[in-house]
Amino acid sequence: MSPSISAEDKLDYVKSKIGEYPNFPKEGILFRDIFGALTDPKACVYLRDLLVDHIRESAPEAEIIVGLDSRGFLFNLLIATELGLGCAPIRKKGKLAGEVVSVEYKLEYGSDTFELQKSAIKPGQKVVVVDDLLATGGSLVAATELIRKVGGVVVESLVVMELVGLDGRKRLDGKVHSLIKY
Repeated sequence: MSPSISAEDKLDYVKSKIGEYPNFPKEGILFRDIFGALTDPKACVYLRDLLVDHIRESAPEAEIIVGLDSRGFLFNLLIATELGLGCAPIRKKGKLAGEVVSVEYKLEYGSDTFELQKSAIKPGQKVVVVDDLLATGGSLVAATELIRKVGGVVVESLVVMELVGLDGRKRLDGKVHSLIKY
């Protein structure tokens, strides 16, 4: 039996695998790329453990995990499966079938529209929103608005990385947690 790895050691390992790309997608931006960690099997296991353990401790009342288009999808099904919960996507405009609600939002490099199927979340259902990154906060604000439009209750927003210098957290109300802060 191998010795137990601490959460701090797991986090350090994941962080060491996140790629950095200067001047992407435009001049002056240092892009932090989660895919470097996701191509490493050990980092994937550790990242799963960190996300799932956090929700178990911080939001045990969660009933559904919502992932944001598109990197949030990498985590919401994984987390939901580990916790025995359902999951739902928030997608960019025109990608979901059926009756949807929409919100336009500003993001780091322009604006976009998010949609959520009206039937995905039941009124009063407790929701954790998950994404890879918190930057300016626009996508998480829009996600929260969509969830509230259909009657859901956001109990926490959970991201892998946060760019603290962009102050996105200040735009969000409620509980917000990031595993890694830059």
